[in-house]
Amino acid sequence: MTDELPKNTQEFYQFAALSKYTRRERFLIRLADLVFFALISLIGKTVRVEIEGWENFEKIERGGKIPIYTFWHDRIFLGTYFFRKRGIMVMSSQSFDSEYTARVIQRFGYGTIKGSSTRGAVRALTKMIRLMRQGLPMGFTLDGPKGPRYVAKSGACFLAKKTGNPIMPFLLEPKSFWTIKSWDKMQIPKPFTRAKLFIAEPIYVSKEADDKEIENKRRELQSKLDELVAFGEQWRKFN
Repeated sequence: MTDELPKNTQEFYQFAALSKYTRRERFLIRLADLVFFALISLIGKTVRVEIEGWENFEKIERGGKIPIYTFWHDRIFLGTYFFRKRGIMVMSSQSFDSEYTARVIQRFGYGTIKGSSTRGAVRALTKMIRLMRQGLPMGFTLDGPKGPRYVAKSGACFLAKKTGNPIMPFLLEPKSFWTIKSWDKMQIPKPFTRAKLFIAEPIYVSKEADDKEIENKRRELQSKLDELVAFGEQWRKFN
């Protein structure tokens, strides 16, 4: 996959150096990386996914555009596995925990850009704009990295404005799952469960959009994802 990447982008798909961490911290990062990679791989291989709205993804490709993947943080486990090996770039927060999570997703073929809603966000978004103009897709957990849960931030809308590429909201709903006691109530699908992928109509943002229009688009994105959550709950209830 790295051989097909645009020039000067391979660094984003490679593990960061751990020299600033203690020996114990380096051990824990590497251990967590391998454990979570194995867990996602093993469970992901057993989940049977049906898809609704794939034509919305194809519509983006037919238009010569690149999707900006957007979803809620609690669906990151199954989303990481399903959309693996597509070269998608994601923002990785600048924290100890982010070191092993970045390594996990890089093993699945994602690239990482350091930044978050509180630290380095503008610099990271600038890099995303540059890399998307080079042809790389982007991904956003819209309520990450620490919430509030199910409240969309506007970063994806700014990226859509600057690049002309559409936002693609999606939801992966497992039929049966465990819920982690974390701020996002992360879903861990149970082995051999069924799941359904819902992909909404793409959202475009004009390059002339002002702050008011950006907020309108953020609200539209929020509404689309809220609707997908409702669709997912209905599917799980009646299937």
